[in-house]
Amino acid sequence: MTTSIPTVVLIHGAFADATSWSGVITELQSEGIPVIAPPNPLRGLAADAAYVASVAAQIDGPVVLVGHSYGGALITVAGTTENVVGLVYVAAYVLEEGESLGELQGRFPDSPLVSNLKQWTYPVADGDPAAEVTITAEAFPSVFAADVPADVTKVLAVAQRPLAAGAFTETASAAAWQTKPSWALIAGADQAINPEVERFGAERAGATVVEIEGASHAVAVSQPKEVAALILDAVRAVG
Repeated sequence: MTTSIPTVVLIHGAFADATSWSGVITELQSEGIPVIAPPNPLRGLAADAAYVASVAAQIDGPVVLVGHSYGGALITVAGTTENVVGLVYVAAYVLEEGESLGELQGRFPDSPLVSNLKQWTYPVADGDPAAEVTITAEAFPSVFAADVPADVTKVLAVAQRPLAAGAFTETASAAAWQTKPSWALIAGADQAINPEVERFGAERAGATVVEIEGASHAVAVSQPKEVAALILDAVRAVG
């Protein structure tokens, strides 16, 4: 057991940015919990996980990593960092070592997200342009944030951060949940990740699970109190 209050590090997923945690941050700060929400590069599993690990390693004292969506895959790898003491998955992918996002998803029926992606290209330092994806603007509200007010989703839809397409095929080099305690929030009405994918990963990891019926993929935006409550449970358990 640790003696200091863990710092909570919030890792956003694809098609979002760190401001998606705003409500959760407010809740955690009101409880006196130190918290940071760094930018997720969204360029690939290995590189992004290395970035998250470097952020955690530079924090004095214990860290609880929280990952939303694709961010769950990152904390699974980055969570092996020595000072990480707990993992919290929020409507997230929970990978096994050697598994990719595509492999985990492929075991279950596709969510509506899959047929509503728009592909773009971006330049890389050497070689041909690489591909990245966003959710089509018209599908974004129903797929990503069905329980968020329409005026908010219109803004979120045009402010998306794209995910490098290569992230779907990269495999996890580690699975920190094998040695560290984990918690998971399942968004029961998720249209971006099939809730069965979330449940399967959480159960395989032996996570303490909370499910919110009717919650969209953007559950941290729509229900920040509930998300923060699970994070607080984790912080209290390890701190």
